[in-house]
Parts: sequence; C-alpha cells; structure tokens
Amino acid sequence: MVTALIVMGGLGCVSALLLGIASKVFYVKENPIILEVEEALPGANCGGCGFAGCHAAAVAIATGKAPPNICVGGGPDISENVANIMGMKVVAKEPELASTECCGGARAVEKFNYDGIQDCRAANMLFGGTKLCEHGCLGFGTCVNSCPFGAIEMGPDRLPVFDPNLCRGCGACVRVCPKGIISLISSTTKILHFNQYSECLAPCQQKCPAQIDIPTYIDQIREGKYKEAILTIKERNPLPLTCGRVCPHPCEDVCRRGVEDEPVGINYLKRFVADWEMNQGQHLEVSIAAPSGYKVAVIGGGPAGLSCAYFLRRLGHKVTIYEQMPQLGGMLRYGIPEYRLPKRILDWEIEGIVGLGIEVRTGVKFGEDFDLEFLRAAGFDAVFMGIGAWDSRRMGIDGEDLEGVWDGTDFLSKFHLGETPVIGKKVVIVGGGNTAIDAARSALRIGASHVTLMYRRSREEMPANDMEITAAEEEGIELMFLAAPVRIHPKNGKVAKIEYIKMRLTDPDPSGRRRPEPIPNSETLMDADTIIAAIGQFPKIDFIRENKNIAALKITKWSTIDGAEETLQTDIPYVFTGGDCFTGPALAVDAIGAGRYAARSIHYYMLEGEIPLIEERQTSLIKETLFDHVEGLEHVPRVHPPELKVDTRIRNFDEVEHTLSPSDAQREADRCLRCGLICYNRDIIEAMERELAESTTQ
Repeated sequence: MVTALIVMGGLGCVSALLLGIASKVFYVKENPIILEVEEALPGANCGGCGFAGCHAAAVAIATGKAPPNICVGGGPDISENVANIMGMKVVAKEPELASTECCGGARAVEKFNYDGIQDCRAANMLFGGTKLCEHGCLGFGTCVNSCPFGAIEMGPDRLPVFDPNLCRGCGACVRVCPKGIISLISSTTKILHFNQYSECLAPCQQKCPAQIDIPTYIDQIREGKYKEAILTIKERNPLPLTCGRVCPHPCEDVCRRGVEDEPVGINYLKRFVADWEMNQGQHLEVSIAAPSGYKVAVIGGGPAGLSCAYFLRRLGHKVTIYEQMPQLGGMLRYGIPEYRLPKRILDWEIEGIVGLGIEVRTGVKFGEDFDLEFLRAAGFDAVFMGIGAWDSRRMGIDGEDLEGVWDGTDFLSKFHLGETPVIGKKVVIVGGGNTAIDAARSALRIGASHVTLMYRRSREEMPANDMEITAAEEEGIELMFLAAPVRIHPKNGKVAKIEYIKMRLTDPDPSGRRRPEPIPNSETLMDADTIIAAIGQFPKIDFIRENKNIAALKITKWSTIDGAEETLQTDIPYVFTGGDCFTGPALAVDAIGAGRYAARSIHYYMLEGEIPLIEERQTSLIKETLFDHVEGLEHVPRVHPPELKVDTRIRNFDEVEHTLSPSDAQREADRCLRCGLICYNRDIIEAMERELAESTTQ
C-alpha cells in the first residue's frame, strides 16, 4: 500500500514537472485585444457573421481578417464599440435585408407529389423540386430554420415572410435556399439591379421600360398601403405623376387579365397613388446612400436627365443638372400640352427630385456657356448627356418657308414660353405621332375652326397613342389617311392652300411593314391658312461638330449620339448618354429607364473603374409567361376615370382626364391577378366576382 502511494506520488511529481516544463515551452500569451473585442461582442454565437461563434469572430477582427462591423447580430452600437477598441472608424453600412420576389406559394402548380424529407434542399434534388415554375419557392421553410434571429416565418400561402425589424442581413437564408430566390437587398442594390430572365417577373413588369414592380404596388394599393405603393414605384421611376398622365402604358398590352378580359388599368393606379402623395402636400422621404465623394454633371433636364440625376443622388453622388431652357422638364414641359400634363404637377414632381440635394443650372447651353473642359476643371468625375431630340425634320416641299408654316415642336413650346402661336382658322397638321396629335388638339383650343391631320399611312400604322387618337376624333379633328403633302401654295406671301397626293400601301416587305407609295395623278388641293409639320424629330448635335474637345464623341447615321448598348458609355470614357439623343424619339418612360441604366454604369465607372455587364439581362418577353388562355377568369368591368366633356374641354387647356377615386382604385386593384412568372391569383378574382354578384342581387 505504502509502495503504491510512493509510486503514485512520484508519477504525480514527474507529471507536474513535465507540465511545468511544457507550459514554459508552449506558452502562448493571449492577445488582450481579442479578449476585449470578444467582451464587446454580444456573445450570442449565432454564426451570422460567418465565423464559428463570437470568439472566432473576435480573433478574425483582432488579426485584421474581418472588419469591426462584421457582427450582424449586434447592430451599429456594437460595431462602433469594436471599432473604438481597434482604433478604427466605422462607416455606416447601408442596411441589407432578406427578400424574395417569388409570389407563387400554395397557388403554384405542382408537377408531382412529394413525400420525402420536408426540406427544400432535399426536395430540390428530385427533378428540381415539385413546383412547375423553375424559379418558384418550394415552401418547406428551410430558410426559416436557418435564420438565427427568428426573422423568417412561413406565411399562410407557403411563402417566407421576412420581418425587417429582426433581419440582420446575415445571409444564412440566402445560403441555404436551393432555388436562389432569396437575396439580400439594400436601396442601392434595388437601384443597380435590372431584370434578368432567371427571375420571377410578371408580363407587365417585363414590358415596363422602367421595370417597375407593378404587381407589388397594385397589391399595396389594394391593401390601402399607399405610402408603400408610391415608394415601390419610386424604386424605379421618379416621375410617377407624369407617367400616370402621359405614358401609353405598354405594360397593359401584355396584362395577363387582358387575355380573357380588359387589361388592368395599371397606369390609372399609378396616377392614383402618385396623386395621393401630392395631395398630402409633402414628398415622401426616399433613402440616400452615404456621400461617395464623386461628382457628376447631367446635361439636359428632361426625363432621362432627371432620372439619371435622381438615381445618382440616391447612390450618394453629388449631381449638377445643366439645362439650356429656362426650366427643367425637357419635352415633358415644352412638348406636352397643359390639358395632358398640367405644369404645376410637373413642377411639384421635379421639386421632389431636386430637393434630394441636386444642384441646377438653367439657361446655360453646352458648347457655348460651358464645355467638357470646363466640367473636368470643375471636378466632375463623369458626365451624362441627355439632350433629347429637339430638332424637327422638314417636309422637303416647295412653300414650307412661307408665313403660316410651323414646326410642330416650336409650335407646342410657344405655349410654355409665355406665348400663344398665331394661327388661322383652317389648320392642317402633317404627321401621325403624338406631337402631331398634340398640335392638332392645341390648335383647336386656340381658335381653329377646322383641323385636319394628314398622315401618309393608315390608322393602324399611326405611332401616336390610341387613346390620344380617339380623343382627337371625339373633339372633331378630321383624320386624313394615305395622303402626303407635295406643295404649299401661297397668297400674298402666306399659306393659302396645301397640295397633297393620295397614297397606297404596298404589300408587306420581309419585315412585315407596308410602305406607302403615291398614286399617280391623284394630286388634290385643299384650303389651309396654317400648316404644322410634325413628321419626326432628332437631336440637335451641331455643338458636337463645332466643339474640338468633344470631337471624339461619335454620331450615328441617324444623328444620334453613339454609345455602347450594354453600358451607355461613349467613346469618351467618362461621358455617358441615354434617352432620345441616343435612341431617337421614344416614350418618356423609355428615357426614365435609360436614366437609371446610365446611373448604374456611371456609379460603377467611378467606384470600380469598369462596368460589370448584366448577365441574362431581360430585354424581350419571356415566352413561357405569355398565355393564350387564362383559366378561372370571367369578365369584370374595367374602371375608367372621369373626363371633361368634349364641348367643355375644347374651349380651354384644363386637364381632360381626372384621377380615380379611392373606391374606384380599390375596385381596379382587385382586378389584378397578382401574377408571378407563370402563376396568377385565381382566388382573389373568384372572391371578387362573388362579392360583385352579391352586391348586384342586393
């Protein structure tokens, strides 16, 4: 017994001696900064930072392998404390929140029954999951289980619902989603993101040049969430008041409800919620990123320039708009009559854009008052050229220089420069676009007794908006198709008659277009004392040819500014372009979309020196989303806004079309099918039809 105790004691002494020696040899002094950082961290060990607990995160921070604001669970206060320990300064990071655009859920069609493990990753291994839609949520809630902050739950329609108050943007849900439909989204991300073919996009959203999330804002209107709806729109379009009045709404052409019924009044609803904001008397606050230190000059204050400036400002850059006219707005102000777009409304909308902190210089002309050399010397890092298309094409006939012949653009701009054009009683408008229609309806309102619109093709080929053509007919304007002017006859140096020749359309060419050709010996004279030519516009680019330091800017054969389709960057690397001066005359909403696209390119050019291209950028309609038939749908009357009666409206320039009432907006929003990629909401329609039937029987 004694021997055993002696042996055990000896072994203990030897072990103690060896441990003492080892502690001296292998001793590692723990970094006190690691201890201090770890103590500052919340100790939740949530793993949201990507490290295995707070100790590992503290080691990474202390050794410079991770920034002091890596802790997503602790928030900005903890980040600031950690930064102070490290002797660093934390720059405020724009919040990123988890989000998904999938809206299929329980209504999405199943392609087979699945009884396996209730996990999205497991289900996805079997033929990509049960959903017929390739881009849809599988609905088993794997993302819910992955969230360390309890910020996700599965909603009643089997779609994840994200709580923005709990989400820390850790990305755990993004990493476990096998369909790749969850993203971390910030305001900057939304601005820089453009539609891709791999996304859940309703047909209307695909067709909108500004790429507005139409189903979401209509759903928000339906729920009475007007503030959220207008902010959804302004993620893509800073001019909803204007577009709600002048946009020809190409989105409605592909509305899935329109396959079986009248399309949803998407533009009416945009105007309704935009008017709601204006009637509150205050512009809703939108997010602006932290200052970047970069400066951008925007040349041209039309829709493209205003849009580009708006999004650049929201991305944190300083912006100055240079405009040669007395006021901003471009063709929105100087080309669209008051009865379509009251200028007090345009003023209010522009005020909201400029109010973000954008500087404005009006009455200054590029090439005369300033040039690129001046802008570079003033410290601008990039330039956007959105100069519009202000020049008009001439008719190329004898007599077009006579007194009484007007250019369509000049004629319309007079109204907004404090002048009223002097015209006669018999007015002939030559052209078939929106400018021609606007000129015709304006001439009627300032005293013309008879207005004829002469167009060399048929009505089907008229580029003007259908609604505007119909309105012109209602007001008594005569539409003369398949006729082209050949000569203007004078009397006492003024217009007296117009000679025109009748046309016919040829058989369709390989592109399907029918070309007009004159019918021999069909010349006819018509009395006229005023001729307004509106046959096409193009950019005024003389300043480019005359200005040496911009000579590198290439011009196309169509007299537009040349640039890369993928980036809108010109041959001068820091100069970008977009809108009508790049594409030729197009829709205001096209220019708005181009402004945001240019802002994206400019942002990356300044911050990274190169512009990443968008993979699979959606530019044409996704074929699988276009249906020939929509099941479970019956006719529900489309709501129409009130209008001024014809005999009243032709006497003045008062706004013709009014805004929907809240109850009418609610009814029209109820008509929306809340479409996803291939899914749509039958349930809302069926419930609405039942309510409609019940109200009718009562």
